[in-house]
Amino acid sequence: MRSMGLNPADFEGYLLAHKAGLPPHGGMGIGLERLTARLLELPNLRQACLFPRDCKRLRP
Repeated sequence: MRSMGLNPADFEGYLLAHKAGLPPHGGMGIGLERLTARLLELPNLRQACLFPRDCKRLRP
């Protein structure tokens, strides 16, 4: 961070989460579908997915 001119204090929460090691996770990003749903104020996340998955639709 310092080599890129960033202040590590600005990322304290993020670094603290990694201090003891994180369990396996899908990332810390919001995701394109979730961002799209929020921007368009959609009531259901599946409306923002190009290929939504459910019990009746397992393939695109």
